[in-house]
Amino acid sequence: MTGVFTLSLPLPPVDESEVLRYAACFEPDENTIALLKSCTAEAQGVLQGRVCWCIAEVGTLVNGCTLGALELPSLDLRSNLSGCKEAVVFGATLGVGMDRLINKYGYISPAKALMLQALGSERIEALCDSFCKYIGQELGAHLRSRYSPGYGDLPLESQRDIFALLDCPKNIGLCLTEGLVMTPSKSVTAVCGIASTCLGSYDNPHKCGLCPKTDCLFRRTV
Repeated sequence: MTGVFTLSLPLPPVDESEVLRYAACFEPDENTIALLKSCTAEAQGVLQGRVCWCIAEVGTLVNGCTLGALELPSLDLRSNLSGCKEAVVFGATLGVGMDRLINKYGYISPAKALMLQALGSERIEALCDSFCKYIGQELGAHLRSRYSPGYGDLPLESQRDIFALLDCPKNIGLCLTEGLVMTPSKSVTAVCGIASTCLGSYDNPHKCGLCPKTDCLFRRTV
């Protein structure tokens, strides 16, 4: 396993349709669009995309897989990493600024707080997408769709192991509470298999078609 690295990444332009999807606004009116643009403008100055990561060797267990010294009891993750000799393990965060904005408007404008929550969800996903694209290009490889604790049969408790591996508090200011809640809240930890072919790769990052939860409100149809 290599050392842990850190990176600051610029965020791509906001995908307004994604923000509205996260906000469950499927038929937005002019006021909703105006609220979205106002939230986007206000959040622009507080977002800080930070990522820490390492590359770990992939192994198999009877009930899951290994990532370096980590033992993860997940057959779903083992399947996701099938054919990969190595994987990228990473943590990403937008920083505390977004949480402060959401908390501020939670008291004075619940509608704005809701839109900021949706914007934060779109922004952290965009940060993860940008990071995976960057790493794929740096390695000259394809990355499998990312897999996080709490997905499928990968226990949420696996967060503790990933945080320990990456030392997220020291490297990017990302902490984990006793209840396994990440702070700042707009943060992600994930594993991406490094593959030599594009089959099931990060070339198409949105893998709703692979998820068995077909009744999900946020499921993409394309």
